[in-house]
Order: sequence, then structure tokens, then C-alpha cells
Amino acid sequence: MNLGGQLLCWEAWPVPRANPDPVLLESRVLSELLAAEERYLPSPSYFQCVQKEVRPPMRRVLANWMLEVCEEQNCEEDVFPLAMNCLDRFLSLLSVEKRQLQLLGSTCLLLASKMKETNPITMEKLCLYSDYSFTEPELKAMELLVLNKLKWDIAAVTPRDFLPHFLEPLCIAGAKKHLVRKHTETFIALCTNDCNFITFPPSMIAAASVAASVAGLRIGNLEDPTFHLVITEHLASAIGCDPDVLRACQEQLENSLQSTIQQAQRSQDPLVKTVEDVERASTPTDVLDIDL
Repeated sequence: MNLGGQLLCWEAWPVPRANPDPVLLESRVLSELLAAEERYLPSPSYFQCVQKEVRPPMRRVLANWMLEVCEEQNCEEDVFPLAMNCLDRFLSLLSVEKRQLQLLGSTCLLLASKMKETNPITMEKLCLYSDYSFTEPELKAMELLVLNKLKWDIAAVTPRDFLPHFLEPLCIAGAKKHLVRKHTETFIALCTNDCNFITFPPSMIAAASVAASVAGLRIGNLEDPTFHLVITEHLASAIGCDPDVLRACQEQLENSLQSTIQQAQRSQDPLVKTVEDVERASTPTDVLDIDL
């Protein structure tokens, strides 16, 4: 902008977002996503066949840290699942030492942030969040290694890519739709953290998360016992799987959530829980906000 012969520049805040494109909700787009998701599935047995030092509990700790970084940086919801997909695919190909795990996780966050964010996380911030356990040159070297191993193909299909295709046909009112989406994103984050869901394709995780959210929030005609059954069958048909398989995934997801909630409640002392703690529990990844 030119004001009196002077140039004035500023960054818009919040960052402008593109409006939803109805063309992206066409059935052919869903078909393309379903066809492409197989290409980005990690090996479900990489802990046994590839990794020598890295174990599932280490992955969970790293995933929790990566999620905290995403929340601290107010990242787009796409960043975390994409970063975890890059992490699992890399771990499926190359054995790493456990001392390199946080460096690898930071690299995957960096790549996912570059793919999905207008203002990506900086290397300086990632070094800071890791308490300077690695340097920026080490991060750059790991970034190049990850890109080479993944053949520079990091635009993976994640469960969040399927949400518009599953939520729009439900015809839920605005406020309830926002709540269903928030709960669904929490279920997806929970699956992303849990090694037991590595074997499930993104479409099934997304469908099971939507079904679990609708059932937990008791949306629909409660007097009709077949309502949620119809929802599950519709989602199963959309992704081309057996409804019983989808229900089994949904049950496993709900059991995992229940276990996570119990662990979270045991780790909190109700005598010292403040009002600020209650108010803070509004992020889309707070399991204590989920209804069962």
C-alpha cells in the first residue's frame, strides 16, 4: 500500500483461509482419496522387523510431545497426523537410535508444517522445544534424509482428508456439526497417538471417529434404535468396507478413549484442579471433553 509516497506492508492476522470448495466434495474426489491412501500406509510390523531400539512406548511419548508442540504453535489440525504419518513411514524403512527419535519427530513436524501452514514452524522453535538436544544443521541433515527415504512424497492422505466427505451428508445443524467435528478430531488425534491403530487405513479411522462422535453426543433420533446403525452402514458403504469391521474399529477406538480418560483422571488431583484448568480444556484434542 502506498501512503504519501511511503510503502506500508503488514501481515494479515489471522492468516486468510480459502473458502470451502464444493467441487472437492464430489464422489470422484473421495474415490481418489480411497485409491491413494494405500500408498501412504506404514508397515504395521516395523517395531518387530525394522527397529532395534525404538519401542511403542517411545513412540507414544514422542507423539504426545509433537502434539503439544502443535498446540503451542496453534498449528492447523492437518499438521499433527501428517507429521505422524511421515514418522511411521520413515520408521518402516530405516532403523534409528532412540537418541535420534526426537530429532526425527521434529523433522516430521517441520515437513508437515511446511506442507500445511502458511507460516510454518521454524527450525529455531523446534530446537527450543527440544531443549536444544539437537542443532539446526542436524535438523537440516535429517530433513534431507527423511525426504530422500520417502522419495519426496510427503503429501500423504490422512484421516482428516475424509472428514468433509463424511460430515457434510449428515445434515447436522451448525453448532452440533462443529461439536461433532471437534470430537471427531479428538478421536483422530487419539488414534494417531496409539500404535494399535497403525494397521487401520485413514478412511476407516475417519469413519469410525465420526460414528463414535455421533453416538457419544447422542445426535439423531434417540427413539429410533437403528439410527446409529444406519450411520455406521452409510459410512462403511462410503469407504467400501464391511459394517462389522467398522463397528469393531469404533469399539476399539471408544475403549482406547475410555482408557486414556481414566489415565488422565488418575494423573490429576481434583483438590488442586483450578478454574483455569477447566477452561483450558477446550482444545480439539482434550479427551476429557469427549462424551461416551
